[in-house]
Amino acid sequence: MSTSSLPLPLPLPPNNLSSHRQLPSSQFSLLDPLLPSLDEPQKALKTPTIRTRLSQLCRDGQPHIARQVFDALPKPTTVVWNTIIIGFICNNLPFDALLFYSRMRSNSSTKCDSYTYSSVLKACADTRNLRVGKAVHCHVIRSHIHASRIVYNSLLNMYSTCLASTVVSQYIEVDPVRRVFNTMKKKDVVAWNTLISWFVKTERFGEAVRYFRLMMIMGIKPTPVSFVNVFPAVSGVCDYRLANVLYGMLVKFGGEYVDDLYAVSSAIVMFSDIGCLDVARKLFDGCLNKNVEVWNSMIGGYLQNNCYIEALDVFVEALSSEHVSLDNVSYISALNTVSQMQQMNIGQQLHALVLKNPTTLSVTVLNAVIVMYSRCNYIHEAFKVFEGMAERDAVSWNTMITALVQNGMDDEGLMLVYEMQNQGFVVDAVTVIAILSAASNLRSEFIGKQTHAYLIRKGIEFQGMDSYLIDMYAKSGLIEKAQLLFEISDELSRDQATWNSMVSSNTQNGLIEEAFAVFRQMLKRNVLPNAVTMASILPACSQIGSIALGKQIHAFATRHTLDQNVFVGTALVDMYSKLGAIASAENMFALIPTKSPVTYTNMILGYGQHGMGARALALFDEMQSAGVKPDAVTFIAVLSACSYAGLVDEGLSILESMEIKYGLEPSIEHYSCVVDMLGRDGRLSEAFELAEQLGEVGSAIQAWGSLLAACKTHRQYDLAKIVADKLLNMESRNSRSGYHVLLSNLYSDEGYWDLADRVRKEMQERGERKEVGCSWIETFGRVNYFVSKDRKHQEGEYVYEMLAKLASNMEDAGYTPLCYGDTQMD
Repeated sequence: MSTSSLPLPLPLPPNNLSSHRQLPSSQFSLLDPLLPSLDEPQKALKTPTIRTRLSQLCRDGQPHIARQVFDALPKPTTVVWNTIIIGFICNNLPFDALLFYSRMRSNSSTKCDSYTYSSVLKACADTRNLRVGKAVHCHVIRSHIHASRIVYNSLLNMYSTCLASTVVSQYIEVDPVRRVFNTMKKKDVVAWNTLISWFVKTERFGEAVRYFRLMMIMGIKPTPVSFVNVFPAVSGVCDYRLANVLYGMLVKFGGEYVDDLYAVSSAIVMFSDIGCLDVARKLFDGCLNKNVEVWNSMIGGYLQNNCYIEALDVFVEALSSEHVSLDNVSYISALNTVSQMQQMNIGQQLHALVLKNPTTLSVTVLNAVIVMYSRCNYIHEAFKVFEGMAERDAVSWNTMITALVQNGMDDEGLMLVYEMQNQGFVVDAVTVIAILSAASNLRSEFIGKQTHAYLIRKGIEFQGMDSYLIDMYAKSGLIEKAQLLFEISDELSRDQATWNSMVSSNTQNGLIEEAFAVFRQMLKRNVLPNAVTMASILPACSQIGSIALGKQIHAFATRHTLDQNVFVGTALVDMYSKLGAIASAENMFALIPTKSPVTYTNMILGYGQHGMGARALALFDEMQSAGVKPDAVTFIAVLSACSYAGLVDEGLSILESMEIKYGLEPSIEHYSCVVDMLGRDGRLSEAFELAEQLGEVGSAIQAWGSLLAACKTHRQYDLAKIVADKLLNMESRNSRSGYHVLLSNLYSDEGYWDLADRVRKEMQERGERKEVGCSWIETFGRVNYFVSKDRKHQEGEYVYEMLAKLASNMEDAGYTPLCYGDTQMD
């Protein structure tokens, strides 16, 4: 036999091999169609041979003893070599099998046969070692043996397993699995099944269905595994009619097929994926001897269709069943269900159940427990679970870091990243996403740039990377860098998230024209907007004050059935409220099928801004009756509505209920609303006492500013002087000068011209200027803007003429019109 000049790489076992769930038909067993049995080739034996004894040792779980016996043999035959290789694979020692094959190759007196190559290719698949697999493929070609179907099937299995995680686009033109399949002269059902499974793994669902049909046309009778492989492809193409046809074919093949539990499980998943839960439930109820896969499929089907109560019902039913033992997947599905429901009491019961069952106390399950506590806003409980874990993997660290960032604990999340690296774990794409999100929340240009540099230095790329970077730069105040990153990206490769991120970034930075330009460019490139796009562009309509444009976007969302999405509906409520169309906001609110806390908050805020305090309180009660838990922002909206409407007693009662009833600690923002509420009602002494308790730092300046405005309104100038001194001594972190202007006007009203001049000079020294107020009105599709002392409008003369007439009419009616500044109404 001619030996290959290509050296066989000797693989080193990694520290941790990730487990991949496979179909039981393709899992290794002594009856694996891709692996010869320890007894092959079968011969009638009168007395036990050395090969038989070695096989028995391997079956007994003692492959290394079999190896020692083998080493004592003077001239072992190829069959004996194969027995040891297969024995190692039988005992989940594929690396030992590869090393033993390398030793066999170096023995010039031994020739490899089809069983050798088939077994070694199975070991390559188990270790996901494509490099060694390709080397073995070369050995097969150069050996000039007549490769049997078992070798070809093993090649198909090796390539499809080792390449399963590779980008699909790499195999559009050159597909090694298809090439091996095409070289086979006689293809059995195992080869067809492997190819169909490969197409599903690489998300070429149409090809999978096409080859299944071709297999039937070629007269190859499918096995239950064939249906297990093709059902996910039907889910991918979402064809209900095809699903019915294929399941009907399964039933037609008889009991062996329709009673196969893995085929039933795959059928349940298929019908669940295409939204036919009623059919999936019928299959589930019709299965008499359910295994854990069937139970998990039904639980998962309900979960992915947002039927959380039904998913938990099936889980509880499985717990009470004596014929099934739930596995990690069962508990993870149940924990994910609770995470979506945000039912902490159920989550705690599940956690207790996990702790009582040692067989389910794995790292993956505990990771799901961390996610559950995080989604239920119990981040400290999540961290307790993380700290108590005896063993953590990279997913554990990433899960905890992400949970901290999502719960507003960005600094703690970044500190945990540092500790994760100290523990020897490598920062991966998931970690980077969490870091970029933290940098966006903190508005930290320094952290964001460091992370971007790390991505470039390590060559890390992942789906949606550009969108996270654009968002980070935009929120860090570097909108130009965000726009540059968007422009230099490949236009053809931009995904929907990247377009959405650029639209949102422009809107958040007040670049309304640029936001609509990107939106139009997105449509021009035939990238269909989704719910995130709509929720990002709608705030731009309210910023430019164009209700006509907002209605056009609303119509677009309706045509594309996006208006029923909770995020789009919430954005529409917010837009109509801010544009003064409170009736339209109410109608939109009523049409949203599932309302989130943000939806209620926006509607309550809209009522408050329009002085409808009673309606705001009524909606707050309705929110609680609907079982929607209000958050901290909701209470700010309710307290603001009470302030606008003068409902002081109701507002104080709501503030008291925050901590007692909902366990939410009031923040400075909540107390600032109460100060404003008391001040508007003339209860200035109480407002002053509360402001004193808040101190003179951070957000407390808002409370002092509200109190100063109340003092001016109620002409309490003595108290106003004290509040003014407080404000002057407080260092504002922003450049907005609204409070300084209010102080200056207050001093001017009292005749303290020196103090008023002093405030104005301080503003000039700091480079501050008054933020100009603006009002607008839309007429005939055009938005007309007006600012103080503005005479640039083309209809300015007529506007002032009408203003003078209104002032005259007010005087005739007995009112005294107020004229500010140098505005003359002649």
